[in-house]
Amino acid sequence: MDFGLVLQTDPPASQVVGLMRRAERNGFRYGWTFDSAVLWQEPFVIYSQILEHTTKLHVGPMVTNPGTRTWEVTASTFATLNDMFGNRTVCGIGRGDSAMRVAGRKPNTLARLGEAIDVIRDLAEGREAVVDGNPVRIPWVKGGRLPVWMAAYGPKALALAGQKADGFILQLADPFLTEWMVKAVRQAATDAGRDPDALTICVAAPAYVTADASPEALAHARDQCRWFGGMVGNHVADLVARYGEHSSMVPEELTAYIKNRQGYDYSHHGRADNPDTAFVPDEIVDRFCLLGPAEAHLDKLRRLRDLGVDQFAVYDMHDNREGTIDAYGSDIIPAFR
Repeated sequence: MDFGLVLQTDPPASQVVGLMRRAERNGFRYGWTFDSAVLWQEPFVIYSQILEHTTKLHVGPMVTNPGTRTWEVTASTFATLNDMFGNRTVCGIGRGDSAMRVAGRKPNTLARLGEAIDVIRDLAEGREAVVDGNPVRIPWVKGGRLPVWMAAYGPKALALAGQKADGFILQLADPFLTEWMVKAVRQAATDAGRDPDALTICVAAPAYVTADASPEALAHARDQCRWFGGMVGNHVADLVARYGEHSSMVPEELTAYIKNRQGYDYSHHGRADNPDTAFVPDEIVDRFCLLGPAEAHLDKLRRLRDLGVDQFAVYDMHDNREGTIDAYGSDIIPAFR
């Protein structure tokens, strides 16, 4: 199992670069950031500095979307980084939550997302693609490789990931839901005539390593990670609006917890002090995140690995970022090497 670190690009950018360097020293192989240009600094500028100051770390957005950047610009940006630093990027992509909604737009349709996956990959790898009805090829791109991993929750999005993406990003670490969604993605790949084992499965969730399993330590860890249930709740609310509160299309283990959700303020998006997470119960924090002493993380990660998860990406947005990176480097990552 590989490990990734996920950060927001809060200023100063030098701190983001420093944490990514620390992650590489501790055995992390991937460095991810949010991509929401209004809420945080521009990630692709920062990726160039991360790549310059690391030797093996692969970087990318978790996740970009087809609406805030034109597809040829996205492809050219990735191809430039790959040309400079040797194919060390991954394009994480989704419909667009905060990036689109903060700018007053709706998330992209799945049809548009599916088309963008093909176009961005083709252009970034030197092939011709059709952009807005026009054939386009970036002439200076001479090959290279850009894996495109898609984030998804709902049945149609899971199917699209299996049909088109090189990898699947699941932003929660509940073993039951992981098993259900991984099966759906792999079945879609099989139905499309693809090799389901060729898809990389990445689970991303907050992790907080505590010194012990005392009630006080666990309560603090939960409060530092409760924001994640609020963030996931945005996507779940979309699913409930589409499929209904009780639907055979989406497990109630995912949808039931948002019934008391009142709304969401993106100015606190992905932050431990988010006030819009009172509806998130402790049970959801425990299911969706990795909390407690290192042994608890190891137990849950082994369960995820056995379900076919290839990478666990740590959302490191809380009051113990350095400590979590170091604890994973000393106590957790070596167990999966």
